[in-house]
Amino acid sequence: MALESYLRKKMKEKGILLMTHIVLGYPSLADCERIVAEMVEAGVDLMELQIPFSEPIADGPVILHANQKALAAGTTVKQCLDFAAQVARAYDIPFLLMSYYNILHRYGVDGFVQAMAERGLRGAIVPDLPPEEGRGYLDAMARRGLDPILIFAPTSSDERLRYLGSLAKGFVYCVARRGVTGAKTDFSEDLEAYLARCRRATELPLAVGFGLKSKKDVDFLRSRAEIAVIGTQTIRLIESDGVEAVGDFIRNLR
Repeated sequence: MALESYLRKKMKEKGILLMTHIVLGYPSLADCERIVAEMVEAGVDLMELQIPFSEPIADGPVILHANQKALAAGTTVKQCLDFAAQVARAYDIPFLLMSYYNILHRYGVDGFVQAMAERGLRGAIVPDLPPEEGRGYLDAMARRGLDPILIFAPTSSDERLRYLGSLAKGFVYCVARRGVTGAKTDFSEDLEAYLARCRRATELPLAVGFGLKSKKDVDFLRSRAEIAVIGTQTIRLIESDGVEAVGDFIRNLR
């Protein structure tokens, strides 16, 4: 089933979908296996697997720290791809890779996309690759039936949002505010107005991330977006309370 079709089917069953984000190799790949299992058991609808990178420019200090720790432990791109294949086989939800373009460039864009397709992944988020410079990537994704998840930002004009929406597949990731991941987001009329602009720019489902921490935040997005993205807060929770706390946290978001 195509990713968009899967999401629309799930949207009929649930008020809002949950997408989680983990950094592969943090705290360890073995811990990541437990984290994925906890999240799937708790009802997560899709998951974003980040390949650690030394300069994750869209990420705040919590996810940056996780990237650094994963790299210091020797986590490799191959290990990440193989881990992704393992969980894609084991669990009946879509898995996406999140990576910065340097990793695709060094690996070889076409080869990287082929590796994703062979491992059962459904798409990718590459936040530092604008579509004007990513035609080879977009073409490679289209040839293999994978979805490039493009990013809307509050600073984008309506024209820019429409352009990005015309190229996106699967869903669109709406950054909730300026800045990097993990900082406080103001769930207010300004965010509501921005999401209304996003809605006018595309018919694809909208995912909203950056700063979501609680059920109250998720509830704010009901009727305004289709997917709530939880990333930094789960990493904070793992650091403070351990992997076993993840399941209850995810369940309480609904």
